[in-house]
Amino acid sequence: MKRRKSVPYGLFAPDLGPHTPATCVFSGCLMRLPIRLTRLTCVAGGLLCILASPVAADPVDFVRDVQPILATHCYSCHGAERQRSGLRLDVKSEAFKGGELFEASIVAGNPNESPLVQFVADEDADLIMPPGNRRLTGPEIATLRRWVEEGAEWPDGVDPVTLADPRDHWSFRPLASAAPPPIIAADWPRQPVDRFILHRLEQAGLRPAREADRVEWLRRVTFDLTGVPPTPEEATSFLRDHSASAFERVVDRLLLSPRYGERWAQHWLDVVRYADTHGFEVNTERPHAWPYRDYVIDAFNCDRSYDAFIREQIAGDAIGAEAATGFLVTASVLLPGQIGKDEPSKRLARQDSLDEIVVNLGQTFLGLSVGCARCHDHKFDPISQQEYYAMQAFVAGVEYKDRLAIDPREEIACSNSEDQLVADSSDQASKIFAGEFREPDEIRFLTRGDPEQPKAVVGPSVPAALGSLQLSEDATEQERRRALAEWIASADNPLTARVMANRVWQGHFGQGLVETANDFGRSGSPPSHPELLDWLASELIRSGWSIKRLHRMIVLSATYRQSSHRYPDAGLAAQADADVRLLWRFPARRLEAEAIRDSMLAVSGQLDWEMYGRGFNLFDKRGGLTGFNPIESFEPRGLRRMVYAHKVRRERDGVFGAFDCPDAGQSTPRRRESTTPIQALSLFNSRFTLERADAFAGRVNREVGENVGQQVHRAYQLALTRDPDAEELRSAEAVVGRHGLATLGRVLFNSNEFLFIP
Repeated sequence: MKRRKSVPYGLFAPDLGPHTPATCVFSGCLMRLPIRLTRLTCVAGGLLCILASPVAADPVDFVRDVQPILATHCYSCHGAERQRSGLRLDVKSEAFKGGELFEASIVAGNPNESPLVQFVADEDADLIMPPGNRRLTGPEIATLRRWVEEGAEWPDGVDPVTLADPRDHWSFRPLASAAPPPIIAADWPRQPVDRFILHRLEQAGLRPAREADRVEWLRRVTFDLTGVPPTPEEATSFLRDHSASAFERVVDRLLLSPRYGERWAQHWLDVVRYADTHGFEVNTERPHAWPYRDYVIDAFNCDRSYDAFIREQIAGDAIGAEAATGFLVTASVLLPGQIGKDEPSKRLARQDSLDEIVVNLGQTFLGLSVGCARCHDHKFDPISQQEYYAMQAFVAGVEYKDRLAIDPREEIACSNSEDQLVADSSDQASKIFAGEFREPDEIRFLTRGDPEQPKAVVGPSVPAALGSLQLSEDATEQERRRALAEWIASADNPLTARVMANRVWQGHFGQGLVETANDFGRSGSPPSHPELLDWLASELIRSGWSIKRLHRMIVLSATYRQSSHRYPDAGLAAQADADVRLLWRFPARRLEAEAIRDSMLAVSGQLDWEMYGRGFNLFDKRGGLTGFNPIESFEPRGLRRMVYAHKVRRERDGVFGAFDCPDAGQSTPRRRESTTPIQALSLFNSRFTLERADAFAGRVNREVGENVGQQVHRAYQLALTRDPDAEELRSAEAVVGRHGLATLGRVLFNSNEFLFIP
């Protein structure tokens, strides 16, 4: 009998699945049977049916059989351009990792436990993939299933793209010991800083602007370091000093002023989200938060070494800096009465509060968005979800609460002047909102960040790409924070010095060498001058982490002393570097809200220089749900520097909030500079301005008498640190004669020259 040709199993029995075929002899015919029937012996119709050994089919080849299926059906949503639900299927490492909705998407050898197979094969699944009418065919599903069943072999080197190693990033590498580069115009630099800047300018075919005149530089450096304008007497003294050290003397005087700490504390408080209320809907007062603000002011005035500044804010309770740990609890938090009574609500609220601490630590000291790994591995940086919870374990015993402490006044030990005024002792508190420390919570890895889906216990450790610090799970609460502080403050940590050097540079030029001051990761901006950044960071460490020495170096540089005006043939420079990233001139910028308010008070003679203590009110209430009505007319205590205002979270000051004053809802590493009609309207017509203008007129009148010409000259000297030119004098005299001296004050307060750092 002629034997019939066997038919491939998959053609007539597609529903049986990709079983390896076997051959059975029965009644003289060849049949294909599933491998499940192997080694079966049967007797039928008096004939012996003996199942022969299996005949192996060719294994599924990933490149030939599987990759085309993924490319056709999956890459549009899970490829290089988009990764919906955090799943990427065009790269081996990412495909096996899984996405946000599940863990491993491919479980080798087990298609029934592999979401990749289940979502394309099960028509009753909650998520059917691909969506719409682009479903896989039966043979395609069978191929995927058999590929997984056979071990999901995915060869290396066949992916359409190659992912960069997230650990191989400039900010994670050790500081480079770069020497100042060679330059052509060797007579321009005043500091090594200038050689780095000039080198880039010369590479771009650009040149620096002319040097700013003395008054421009004096106003610039005085605003930068103290946040208030120079007095006419200070300007006169500087202009008469023709010695080689005249500029150095000005800088040293400003760095010793208590006004310096008030100015630079504000930059820091922006970053850490300091406020005097808890936030969220209830937004109740934190009556004992201010000692942390005072600690920061004092730390800058004392030139506390930056590594000590870090240690104190993370573990100050262990080293005699009680108020410093207010840093750990600066963010918003739900109070017990705002949290549901059920256990899941409590667990979620606790997770949120711990997350805020980790976020603060990451973005403030390391310039990293660590919190992005709360629900899934970080999309850009080498921080896994496991490592995020390991960071949580360092602060797992911190509660957002007041604690008893020594008199905070005793910690304000750095007095830089005989004329420094401090708040009365009666205004001090025995409590500080600086965290309460208890036995650490047990921290577990949470699936998708959900407290109701806990997995393995996680001990304290830092991300492997950044260090090797790891503590045992039984480490005490304080040991955990001290170890974390030491790791962050180490000179070997590549991020710490870079991030702070960049913040100082930004404070002087309006933007950092890295524009994204809170994000030094892969999604942040690369540095405009990487060698300079590393050189500055190295200098910060070599100087004993002195912030003041870094200031001094920068503000005495030729780069900083450039004019902000474009030189006549600056067309090429403006076209090639419109954002002035290469610093071919000094980038002028508007003063921040606090500096505008303080300057108006200073030139009007009304600024109360009292330091420290409980904040004065900007609103008619210090906390609550709604109805914060701005105070329009202030008592003398409300005429202190704005850094001492009671900061209501998510509420902006009625006048100066319009000038991009942050509301402490989120970290503000860099102030925006918007221009809106409400700014001019508020600054010209508000009660605050009218009262300051009247006081300004009164001061001018007291100092020079009734002569209008002399009044105009004195007004310009006080407000703009210069005399009016002939045309300005004529116009101003006409304004004073027609509308009064107070009106001239309002005009000067609204002028660009008053509102901008030149």
